[in-house]
Amino acid sequence: MSSEIVRQESAGKPAGKSVTLKRALCHINLARGYRGGERQTELLIKALAARGVVQRLIVRRGQPLVERLRGTPGLTIVEIDKPFALHARHARGYLLHAHDGHGAKFAAAASLLVGAPYIVTRRISKQPSRNIWTRTVYRRAAAVVAVAGSVARDMHAYMPRLEPVVIHSALGAFKVDRGRRDAIRERWAGRFLVVNVAALVHSQKGQRHLIAVARRLASARPDMVFVLLGEGADRAALEALAADLPNVVFEGFVENVGDYLDAADAFVLPSLHEGIGGACLDAMYFGLPIVASAVDGVPEIVGHEDNGLLVAPADEQALFDALCRVYDERVLADELGRRGRVLSERYTPDQMAERYLEVYARVG
Repeated sequence: MSSEIVRQESAGKPAGKSVTLKRALCHINLARGYRGGERQTELLIKALAARGVVQRLIVRRGQPLVERLRGTPGLTIVEIDKPFALHARHARGYLLHAHDGHGAKFAAAASLLVGAPYIVTRRISKQPSRNIWTRTVYRRAAAVVAVAGSVARDMHAYMPRLEPVVIHSALGAFKVDRGRRDAIRERWAGRFLVVNVAALVHSQKGQRHLIAVARRLASARPDMVFVLLGEGADRAALEALAADLPNVVFEGFVENVGDYLDAADAFVLPSLHEGIGGACLDAMYFGLPIVASAVDGVPEIVGHEDNGLLVAPADEQALFDALCRVYDERVLADELGRRGRVLSERYTPDQMAERYLEVYARVG
């Protein structure tokens, strides 16, 4: 098998206005699987394609982004294997945009090997490793983008010379199939449906605390049901923890997230750590009241008693009380959802693309 696959994708004339950059643009995402960072990579590439931007994507072979982006106008997809640095020639002549940690290291190597300038998007609040190579990755970057002000502050503390640009993540504007949505509503008819969309990784997303609260709510609010959408390393352990609970359902990874959000009554994100908490943006788009941890970048998009209720991370009593409020106080819940729907208009993929184009133009 060849060590890399190159595809030129084209599917008609791109929509939107044409944009010319000084250098051709190459995205790099070498993560495994499909999580929030990969979703944001997909949204950005498609939004830029709609503006007529010709792009390249360097991606780990066989990952979901390949199929999800197949047919995107003006996009060339390059699939590579380890050792990634041996494929640096595919970056020659491009402005590189690294979307994940492995991608950032590849971009730095390409900068040294073929002289390609690069920017890095940092999506989590945890500071990077302080080893020499990782510090070199960020020191050599032409720009660092943070998905939240909290991430920018952490990166500045990590390396004071950095002045990250804050570009918030975008909502997905998921489509809704009315038939599937109605089937979800029928499945839980008469129940108050609370959805959590997150990787099943307790150390970041805090689902053990949600299950503990659900255990209390099974008797306190027996018609409240929690539906968890997502996969992750802790799924088996979390399912075992909730095995005796009638009000916790694990649906796994689903493509039709929009159908669930449109059928839901509320959204919960009990995270212990976040970058921006992008799933909240999707909940806002669907007009759902949000109950979320006031952690890292989440308070930048969710205002307490504005478009949601914020609680301290790992505070199970506060989480219990907030969920009871959105259940008991329906007028409040409706108002939180209405305000969130209005606020969500600030976080479209097109607005994210506009901000990135400003960065590309400055450093390219």
